[in-house]
Amino acid sequence: MPAPNGQTACSESGPPDGGVRAWRTVFGCFLMQFCGFGYISSFGVYQDYYTRTYLTNYPPSAISWIGALTSFLVVNVTLISGPLYDRGWFYRLIIVGSLVQSLSLFALSFAKPGQFYLIFMVQGVLSGIGMGLTYGPCMAVVSQHFSKRRTLAMSLVASGSPLGAVIHPIMLNHLLNGTVGFARGVRASAGLVSALLLIACSFMRARELPAPTVSYMVVVRKCSHEVLFILMTVGATLFQIGFYFPIFYLQLDSAKHDIDIKFSFYSLVIMNAACFIGRCTTGIIAAYTGVLNLIIASTIACSTIIISMIALSDVASVVVLGLAYGYFSGVYIALIVPLVTVFTPDLSELGSDFWSLSAISIIEPIFSGGPISGALLGSQYRWWIPSLFSGVSSSRSCTCASPVLKFASSSSPSSEVRYS
Repeated sequence: MPAPNGQTACSESGPPDGGVRAWRTVFGCFLMQFCGFGYISSFGVYQDYYTRTYLTNYPPSAISWIGALTSFLVVNVTLISGPLYDRGWFYRLIIVGSLVQSLSLFALSFAKPGQFYLIFMVQGVLSGIGMGLTYGPCMAVVSQHFSKRRTLAMSLVASGSPLGAVIHPIMLNHLLNGTVGFARGVRASAGLVSALLLIACSFMRARELPAPTVSYMVVVRKCSHEVLFILMTVGATLFQIGFYFPIFYLQLDSAKHDIDIKFSFYSLVIMNAACFIGRCTTGIIAAYTGVLNLIIASTIACSTIIISMIALSDVASVVVLGLAYGYFSGVYIALIVPLVTVFTPDLSELGSDFWSLSAISIIEPIFSGGPISGALLGSQYRWWIPSLFSGVSSSRSCTCASPVLKFASSSSPSSEVRYS
């Protein structure tokens, strides 16, 4: 029986684990990720274009703050969208967030060369807020429709980001660096994103869940006493320090090493195509290895590959490093939300747990791979310094993940943390 707010009442038997409504929601959330983090992952195109053409008076570290702030806001606006999602504001969040994101991209097309602060406010702030309002809810709503196949469904949703990060860079590189130009090119990109967001909003549906029986501050205090949740959150935050370095700088790195400029345009496409494969296969692999085991392995692999970017010098190294980092980073990102749901047995508190996760990761923009790596890179483009810093910093997240695995194994041998 339909609920008063238009949502479908939750059955007493729990999530249906499938059905037309569930898979339509998965497709809508997939499109949201395609237009959200999929677009952010193409910021390397903007970084390269701004550095060489549009904002030549500003250093790479300053320009990278645009993408870093966007990424920060997408995650940390969950401080707002998480509690609102738990209160049944799902549809309002995705509609308002989609409108803000669409308008910010159209506004970006009116920016002129050298107008750094306008680009910073429109692309960095407004776009980040819009994507942030939709990111948490569109990931959390999938858990309402699935139980046994939840990791598979979430990994399919997460695969929208790398697919978007394949399509958007190809489109933007041809538009910005071709005869179309910045203004009309960004408008064309904004039109595509707006159309896909409209389709996504029309496809997604939420199920009515029991309202939280405790206040959000109580949930936060509870999370602050859960050792596993704290270690998981700190580990995720440490990993983010180096995560964005290849995403922001791989294309610029390729161009500065005198690799053919047309091939450099496709360096991000190669990386994100592998990321798409990684996210699509994560649900299958995690069913055998366990969520936590697989996320630790992907963290180690990503950190090693970031350090190996010191050796980037020719086409072959770009292809190998791009494919390897794309795949394992895709596995890592696809497992973050399923890992949160493992520590959240009560789905009515899922939005608050995303809220708590975001609150602890609030230092991310200060140490993210964009600004600080750009500062370490300097005007001399000493690539080995940011590569080493980002790789070593990300590898420190394993110091948090290992105790979680040991604690979970000793406390509950059949724990869902290991085998879900």
